[in-house]
Amino acid sequence: MNFEVIYYTKTKNTKKIAEVIAQELDVSAENVKEKNKISKDSIVLLGSGLYANRLGKDIVNFIESNDFKGIKVAVFGTSGEGMGKETQILKDMLEKRGAIVIDEFHCKGKAMYLFQRSHPTNEEFERAREFARKLR
Repeated sequence: MNFEVIYYTKTKNTKKIAEVIAQELDVSAENVKEKNKISKDSIVLLGSGLYANRLGKDIVNFIESNDFKGIKVAVFGTSGEGMGKETQILKDMLEKRGAIVIDEFHCKGKAMYLFQRSHPTNEEFERAREFARKLR
């Protein structure tokens, strides 16, 4: 099974989670800014942070410019609250584009470089690894 791990981040929290997930799946994490198209024969793991209750413009543009019809996607994300709002927004957008969302993962990330400075934690990294292993 082929996997693609694609992420968007402003604070590097989601990048850290993407790298842990990608390592577990023996692939490279790719920044959405450097990625144009998804592969039709892969499970796509797509992640983002949440910024003022919104996804970043680059990940929104990426989703809108790709054909996700019938593509299996797992979503992941980080936010200061750690409540999973970013994964819900991703799921909603992707399902409207025809994606089959098969799983999700979210955790806290440090917010504004001041709050939750210890996040993501080692425990959250381990949960991200478990998330990736379930997809194999």
